[in-house]
Amino acid sequence: MKTLHVVTPFWYSQPISRAAGSAVWLKLEAFQPSGSFKARGMGAACLAAKENGATRIVCASGGNAGYAVAYAGQQLDLDVTIIVPQTTPARSKELIQGAGAQLLIHGQSWDDAYTYSLTLTQQTGAINIHPFDDPQVWHGHASLVQEIADAGIKPGAIVLSVGGGGLLCGVAEGLHSMGWKDVPIVAVETVGASSFAQSVQADRLITLDRITSIATTLGARTVAQQALDWTHHHPIVPWVISDRTAVDACLRFADDHRVLVEPACGAALAAGYFRAPALIERDPVVIIVCGGVGVTRELLQKWDEQVK
Repeated sequence: MKTLHVVTPFWYSQPISRAAGSAVWLKLEAFQPSGSFKARGMGAACLAAKENGATRIVCASGGNAGYAVAYAGQQLDLDVTIIVPQTTPARSKELIQGAGAQLLIHGQSWDDAYTYSLTLTQQTGAINIHPFDDPQVWHGHASLVQEIADAGIKPGAIVLSVGGGGLLCGVAEGLHSMGWKDVPIVAVETVGASSFAQSVQADRLITLDRITSIATTLGARTVAQQALDWTHHHPIVPWVISDRTAVDACLRFADDHRVLVEPACGAALAAGYFRAPALIERDPVVIIVCGGVGVTRELLQKWDEQVK
């Protein structure tokens, strides 16, 4: 079966294990060709669209999904238009355009960009690929659980960051396909982007008024309904941290493993570095290092200076 993603490294992290007090393994999705886990789900969705006769793709994105779709479009000879909000980092915009996609900027949040993408889809007849609320996307993300199993590791817990919930849905699907229904998922968000945690608390979808976190790629004001539905069928524990904690995790990770990641990814890493309560007596812990293409050394330094 053709895929546009690669099998990513799966490392034991001595520094994070020491901090967490348990064995921590890292699924390094930052090493995907498009720089994030989005290569899996967006690649799968673009392949399906191509097989169904699509020639033009539209996608609204905070940055990572957009670059993954642009990359997929380049590989599949598709005409791609990506709509991003004004908060998307300049580096992400450069990469999207560098992959040959048309880039449009609209609104203050991903939700604004998505609304505009629907209008554009109606006008052009293109296929609109949703970055997180699509079964094809979930199925693509589920492939990383198979790779963990192939490495001979059954997690005591899996940690991931939540934006719109696409990765969460894919990992839950993958765990169930492996028969690992007892493996809890620790779902991490930052304050100001915690639509999933608030939805779990209310047991209904909550729409945030706005995104105030610097982790803009977590910035879906409403998560996918399927993400909330999974909480009724699988042990999922939300954990909300500060932007400061997410950035600190990014800085420590850069020192420990020589890899730059966005604060959205730092959120998941923080669960190990700062011992999330849900990980106590869970061994081994697998952290999905989701990556992020919008990060540079200069931007990471700016975030460090900006957050309190």
